Amino acid sequence: MDEDDCFGKGEVFNPVLAMGTQVSCLLVISHFFQLLLKPFGQPAPVAQILAGFVLGPSCLSQIANVKSFFFSSSADYYETMALYARIIIMFLIGLETDFPYLLRKLRIAGTIACGSCFICTVFAAAVTSFIFTETGAHGSHFIMALTLSIILSNTASPFVTRLAHDLKFANTDIGRLAISSSLISDAYAVLLLIIITRDKQEYGFKNSIFLGILYFVVIIVVIVVNRHVANWLNRRNRSQKYLKNTEIFILLAILFVAATTLETLGFSSIIACFLIGALFPRGGKTGRTLLIKLSYSVHNFVLPIYFGYSGFKSDLTHINSLTNFSIVAIIILLSIGGKVTGTLAACFHLKIPLNEGVLLAFLMNLKGHVDLLALTIGVENKAVSSQVFYNLMMAAVVINSLIWGPVIAFMVRRESDILGYKHVAFEFQSPESELKLLACVHGPRPVATMIGLIATCKGSDNVAITPYLMHLIELPEKTKTTLLYHQKEEDELSDDDNYGGNDVVEINEAVDIFAAETGVVIHQLKIVSPFASMYDDVCEFAEDARASIIILPFHKHQRIDGKLESGKEGIRATNQKVLRHAKCSVAILVDRGLTAGTLHVSGSGMLQHVAMLFFGGPDDREALGLSKRLGMHHHVNLTVIRFLEKSEGGENIGVNITQKDEDVFMMAISNHELQNDADNMVLTDFFNRYVTSGEVGYVEKHVAHGGETASALRDMADMYSMFIVGKGNKGHSTLTTGMSDWEECPELGKVGDFLASSAFELSGSVLVIQQHRPSNNGDDDL
Repeated sequence: MDEDDCFGKGEVFNPVLAMGTQVSCLLVISHFFQLLLKPFGQPAPVAQILAGFVLGPSCLSQIANVKSFFFSSSADYYETMALYARIIIMFLIGLETDFPYLLRKLRIAGTIACGSCFICTVFAAAVTSFIFTETGAHGSHFIMALTLSIILSNTASPFVTRLAHDLKFANTDIGRLAISSSLISDAYAVLLLIIITRDKQEYGFKNSIFLGILYFVVIIVVIVVNRHVANWLNRRNRSQKYLKNTEIFILLAILFVAATTLETLGFSSIIACFLIGALFPRGGKTGRTLLIKLSYSVHNFVLPIYFGYSGFKSDLTHINSLTNFSIVAIIILLSIGGKVTGTLAACFHLKIPLNEGVLLAFLMNLKGHVDLLALTIGVENKAVSSQVFYNLMMAAVVINSLIWGPVIAFMVRRESDILGYKHVAFEFQSPESELKLLACVHGPRPVATMIGLIATCKGSDNVAITPYLMHLIELPEKTKTTLLYHQKEEDELSDDDNYGGNDVVEINEAVDIFAAETGVVIHQLKIVSPFASMYDDVCEFAEDARASIIILPFHKHQRIDGKLESGKEGIRATNQKVLRHAKCSVAILVDRGLTAGTLHVSGSGMLQHVAMLFFGGPDDREALGLSKRLGMHHHVNLTVIRFLEKSEGGENIGVNITQKDEDVFMMAISNHELQNDADNMVLTDFFNRYVTSGEVGYVEKHVAHGGETASALRDMADMYSMFIVGKGNKGHSTLTTGMSDWEECPELGKVGDFLASSAFELSGSVLVIQQHRPSNNGDDDL
């Protein structure tokens, strides 16, 4: 074999190896730009497109050696690589998409997408003749009009999704609406692309109908097969945390075979891959493994290559005349003009605020997905007859993304008051609104009760809920040792994936059973951190997820004899820090193991009795707001028990006011009256809505002091499977006088601490709730 055969075009593996080297170079430069631009607040897709742009013919590839390196025989493999990248990217977007939300908001997202696409299509039709003439094209005006419509109306859903996650507004209403609208816009662009490819292939009407039916049959068959394969894999080897690599390969092989089949039939597989991912079973270790494995590889390798390749295809050297510059400028201006006009018109119709509408319009203007595919396929099928048109449109698409990506990042930082974490207390929430909650566990012990609480918090069956279960694992401090790595015992060697031991398997199994029974998918995540900083991870994730409440496990657990036994002190310290620093409501669950199973009402027909203890104050109003949701659950019988003083107008005893403290005292009285007014208003509204209709029970208990309150609580100890109470503050209250004398855990408040005390014989669990108060400065009373 001569030298040409080894290193020239005669060697079959040489192009593949060359492409691997080129891709590696692209990844390195992409991550370099990402590190360079991150301090300026720029999202990763902008850096990745810029990396490809710099390596492309517009910059470094003008150097002869660089050009020969990147534009060798391996260039023919780039489109195949881009195809496989699109398949796996759209499948992952489908897995990550909140499909129920997309269905609920289909009318709103569809209106926004259709409004922007319609105006852009009109603009494309208007400018077709001018661009057709100036680029020297020949052939069909109609095909060029469709191509321009795709370029102007397309919104790159991978770009929007990644940018929203990088800028941390993917879980906001605007973020989710933008992602949903971009997916519908993609579907419109794919439809136009199918029309272009059908026109060139000259299929008859009957054949086109047959192929269209075959397209949907393939998608449906793959979805059904995936469902059965996933359920079978979930049942195999229940002791395993995740699927094996071979099993993942089988699932991905099904996806790639289906996608390439559709591509062979002449259809784009973009929407098909999204639907296959969106309808893939989420519960069980199959969906959990795919999300973990694909998220890492796609975000760190596939997306940088895909976005970098889009920038790589742009060649600004073709903008070498005023005419060409004018064409690129017109396309960019018509794109933003069409998106802004159409999106704002739709937002005006939907009564979406103007500033949110403008941000949505700019997000809808991100490009670099179906439009690039349309141009590439157009050249291959000779639907695009002008090479000048192809080069200018490629440049316009990439320049558009490089302009508006940083603009959107700037707008997101500027509009932080809109996109920032805006907590709405349960006191002001409707029980029919969507609920996002974060439940935390340190081990499998409280999982059953925690999952049961999630089920009851959902309330009515038609209420949307997005629950997260965070497994908190202590990262032990490293101990000094003189042993080398290979001298350590096997049990001393572990990595991040092995933290948690068999606890992970038990937690996964409980979550999977719950998902199978109720259809509610609990999003799981694991935090490995020292106790000193664990609270920061919890609060940060709750903020990113826009959670309404964080539910923490109590640091004590119940023994067989019914007594509560203290666990690690670090758990208690974490709870106290979360109470101080969280930007949402926080609840601490005192899990009485005897009722853990009975509270898990999803698969049981047993009616559970829950008591909400109302003493007054913002925390109790927050507890009442959450209790509304529980009261709507068909397996929960909620009773609100309000404690009142026996003689409300009695004389003040033992009050000695000096002139110096008079103003402070009067302010306290005024604040107390305001709180009473707020309590009465909330309870009156609650009574009229829920008590008079018979959905919730209501009882008033009149007590003179804390002793009578304690006695009343002891009388109802065995009547309820759960008690819900507000934490309260350290202010003086006749209702709880003397109850703090034996206080052990002030983070539970006076009543919560009494219910959780070992001396109090209680069979039910206790949920203590603290309402978020923006005035908290870290010195909150605990």
